[in-house]
Amino acid sequence: MDIASMRKENGLRTKRAWLKIAALAGVGGALAWAESERERNSLTIAHYTVTSHKLKGDRTLVFLSDLHDCRFGEKQKRLLAAIESVQPDAVLIGGDMMTVKKKAEIRSTCALCRQLTERWPVCYAEGNHEARLFRDRKHYGTLGAELKAALFEMGVILLRDRSALLFRDLRVTGLCITENFYKKCSRERMKKAYLDAHVGRADSGHFQLLLAHSPAFHEAYAAWGADLTLSGHFHGGTICLPGGIGLMTPQIGFFQKNVRGIHERWGKLMIVSPGLGTHSVNVRINNRPQIVAVHLKRAGV
Repeated sequence: MDIASMRKENGLRTKRAWLKIAALAGVGGALAWAESERERNSLTIAHYTVTSHKLKGDRTLVFLSDLHDCRFGEKQKRLLAAIESVQPDAVLIGGDMMTVKKKAEIRSTCALCRQLTERWPVCYAEGNHEARLFRDRKHYGTLGAELKAALFEMGVILLRDRSALLFRDLRVTGLCITENFYKKCSRERMKKAYLDAHVGRADSGHFQLLLAHSPAFHEAYAAWGADLTLSGHFHGGTICLPGGIGLMTPQIGFFQKNVRGIHERWGKLMIVSPGLGTHSVNVRINNRPQIVAVHLKRAGV
């Protein structure tokens, strides 16, 4: 075989190898997409038990976060049935129930909240999408004001830098996190002083629960005095790798550990929900939508 023929043969082999790689990649991509679609339409419940001497009785709370207008059955029947199965004493919402990008709508969120308030007390703290809706009146018009009015009318406790005594032993505080902390690839650090300025001092006389949409600042939340912080925002890392490590968060953070589950800092706990929906990057792998059930127990009983 002459040199020209050898080159031609090597070229054909290389081409066939690349075609095989492309075919395998295509099959792998199709399988991954199918698995993602299956997971996005599933629904799980994660149970956590938290004990404290501050609690005078047992309570069960359901925490919802990052629904992003996704639907689980007609009129959210599957979602409501899953919540009902937990038999909660109250429902806490951690923000981003809608998607606020170029467009926004609040009908789905209001419809769900109305159904929730017919059965349970509901506290609602904002995420970065609600914050954008409230802040940018020029782009979204009166939608922010309409959402506030609708939630007030149906009895939802809207906690925007506010606190409420949900039960005689349980104080719930909703923190508004400003836009600078949500920027892509942000390395900005939050300090305890930020919480003091926004929501005042923590209540050491009650079990202090904090709704703070981003889990990136657990150290500040713990220093402030939150016995338990409930967060979301990171969507479980989109693709959950072994060890519970998230591949990518909405803020373009890669290979992070605090994207789901329970975490401890100085004896203070944070539970991070992987959320219920998606937006923009509509992928979930090894990361099914999740309702969080928090079982609060009186210590020493």
